[in-house]
Amino acid sequence: MVHLLEDSALRNCDAVFRDRNDAGRRLAAFMRQHRPVTDPLICAIPAGGVPIGLELAKGIPARMFLGVVRKLKIPWNPEAGFGAMTWNGKVYLNQELVRILNLTGEEIRQAAEETEKNIWERIDHFTGGLPIPPIHGRTVIITDDGLASGYTMMAAVNALNSENPDEIIVAVPTGSAKAVAMISSMVATTVCLNLRDSYPFAVADAYQNWNDLDDEEVIRSLSLARRDQLLY
Repeated sequence: MVHLLEDSALRNCDAVFRDRNDAGRRLAAFMRQHRPVTDPLICAIPAGGVPIGLELAKGIPARMFLGVVRKLKIPWNPEAGFGAMTWNGKVYLNQELVRILNLTGEEIRQAAEETEKNIWERIDHFTGGLPIPPIHGRTVIITDDGLASGYTMMAAVNALNSENPDEIIVAVPTGSAKAVAMISSMVATTVCLNLRDSYPFAVADAYQNWNDLDDEEVIRSLSLARRDQLLY
C-alpha cells in the first residue's frame, strides 16, 4: 500500500522555504509529528541533499551518510543523462532513452567508467573515502532537496534495497506529483511537504533563496555534521 505524507497547506505553493536548511528543519519537525522513527540512518544525496540531511540528522536525531548518485552522461550532451550510477556501483539505465538515442554498448560502457571514477573522486573529496555504514536490517531515510524527474532517487532506492534494509523512507521538502507517485510505489513511506502538480516543475521554485551548491558548501555542512557527531 502506498503511504504518502504531505503538508496539505503547502500543496501547489511556491517559495515556501527560505533555503535548504529551513526546509530540512521543517521536514524534521513534520516527521517527528507524523512519521516518528527510532534510530534511522539518513542517506543524503549530494549536493543539494546534504544540508537537508544535516537538519534531519539534528532534528530526528540520527546519523547521516552520503549516497552519491551521478548521471551517466550522454556523449554528445554531457549536461544530460541517460541513466545513473550509485555509490555501490549499481547502474540504472533509462532504457527508453537509450533506445531513442541509439547508444551503443561501447558508449554506455565508457560513460559508466567515467561516472564510476567521478563517484569515487567525490566520495574521497567529501568523506576521505569512508565507506557507507551497514544497511542490513536498518531503517534508512533518503533525502534530497527535491524530486523533479525522480530518477536519481529511484537509483538510490534500488541501491539501498540491494543491501537489505528493514525499511526505506524517502523524505524531501518538495516534489512533482508524477515523481512522488513513482517513488511512493517503491518504498514504505514517502514524505513530501510541498507536493506540486504544476508543469513545468522546478525544485528551485519551492525556495526563496536558491543556488547550486558547490563542493565547499557541501564540505561545510559535512564539517558541522562531523563536529556534532552526526556523520557516520
